[in-house]
Amino acid sequence: MPAYKRVLLKISGEALSGDKGFGFDEEMLKSVATSIKRILDEGVEVAIVVGGGNFFRGRTGKNMDRAQADYIGMLATVMNSLALQSYLEAEGVSTRVQTSIEMRQVAEPYIRRRAVRHLSRKRVVIFSAGTGSPFFSTDTAAALRAVEIGADVLLLAKNVDGVYDSDPAINPNAKKYDKLTYMDVLSQNLKVMDLSAITLCMDNKLPLYVFSLKNTDNMVRVIEGANMGTVIS
Repeated sequence: MPAYKRVLLKISGEALSGDKGFGFDEEMLKSVATSIKRILDEGVEVAIVVGGGNFFRGRTGKNMDRAQADYIGMLATVMNSLALQSYLEAEGVSTRVQTSIEMRQVAEPYIRRRAVRHLSRKRVVIFSAGTGSPFFSTDTAAALRAVEIGADVLLLAKNVDGVYDSDPAINPNAKKYDKLTYMDVLSQNLKVMDLSAITLCMDNKLPLYVFSLKNTDNMVRVIEGANMGTVIS
């Protein structure tokens, strides 16, 4: 019996690049698509937000206006969303991509009621192009869309297996947390999501579940209620 009825899955762009560090890793895309199909088969409604860091990050655009750089980052998320859609459909999963920046030739414009209708019909909905506005990250977009569609939880699939008090790649003695409150994250300035995303989740009592995507079976385990990663509520 799944622990949730409707989830929003936030996948970092870097996770889709696998060990390559840039672009797509086809095996990772296929593995993610297979796991999402298993979640759907358990009766869970799935929405997705994909980052764009495997191609471009707005804040790293040198000699570039910040707003312009952010728009380029939004387009990177559209590329990732279309790629993931293709792999999901190869698994027989009905999928819709919705964009916050209109590009009707490749995807639907974001319309909340239409998105909810797709979900109720067991279609996976991939939200792309962030919020459609610069100066907001895909973390904030994920929190916003999760609240808008009435998701039970926001699942954060990352390259690490939870939230630590410091970077485990740098500090081998970093402590992993099993549970945190929103205020813990804010007061300790833990790098889970940006502050606007955390505040939005806190204001709307939306729980967060942070786990590793290095093993894509973890998505299914989380849905089935496994005790892993870090829960923020």
